[in-house]
Amino acid sequence: MSPDVYGVHLKNTDMNPNKALWEKGDFTRIAETMRESGEALVGKLGITKDFTILDLGCGDGTTAIPAAQLGATVLGVDIARNLVDAGNRRAEAAGLANCRFQEGDAIDLSGLNDQSSDLVISIFGAMFAPDPFAVAREMVRVTRPGGRIVMGNWIPGDPTVVAQTLKISFAYTPPPPEGFISPMLWGSEEHVVERFGAAGIAREQITFERDTFTFNAPYPPAEFVNVFKKFYGPTMNAFEAAEKNGRAAELQHELTVLFNSLNKSNEYDTTCLSATYLRVTINR
Repeated sequence: MSPDVYGVHLKNTDMNPNKALWEKGDFTRIAETMRESGEALVGKLGITKDFTILDLGCGDGTTAIPAAQLGATVLGVDIARNLVDAGNRRAEAAGLANCRFQEGDAIDLSGLNDQSSDLVISIFGAMFAPDPFAVAREMVRVTRPGGRIVMGNWIPGDPTVVAQTLKISFAYTPPPPEGFISPMLWGSEEHVVERFGAAGIAREQITFERDTFTFNAPYPPAEFVNVFKKFYGPTMNAFEAAEKNGRAAELQHELTVLFNSLNKSNEYDTTCLSATYLRVTINR
């Protein structure tokens, strides 16, 4: 697959520390449990075959693939090479010539033309980029007037599974470097308004809604914890740090209690976890 999909070549991402984080595990193992919610979200966006869509921080296509299945032309961009490769395999297997994935950095999309997308989507993706103001600026730049930006961002302090998993994981991880900006701030309406305001978007162009993603796994909660432990970058880092401090069993127990307490499945060998997020819509 050519790196110059749709005639663009995005900035090399090899020096970005986020690349190592998201290539460390295999997020496809988590994404497999999120497919139904990805399809449901895409179904709410009014996508037609006339749309040109950029899916930023797309993973292996949880929202990009269903958007392409509605006929839109979709470019998925992610910093992790393994997820880009997985997305292209999924698109090819589905016969979607209108959907391509390539590596790129959410803070520098200089290979993409101004106003080149009808819809920019970033669901739990661009929120992890290290420069949130650059992210907002780039998303606005590549969205055409009259188009939209839709972000899904985890909410700080939320009692549901993802926010709590990240909160627990961060508690076991060494302090971040000076200047680190928490990705969870994208789940604060005040910060979203500030960041897009700096990119020229007025407050009245922004709407907020709390929505839900559901994780459905064909195994019990304790095994789902192990999937996060083995394949989800932030949790992998937390376990590595906890192991050095002799606290790995404590972390495992804390996450297992959390997953068991939030499990909505009535079957002992399956897991159903709901996660609340902030859905942000920018009307360009």
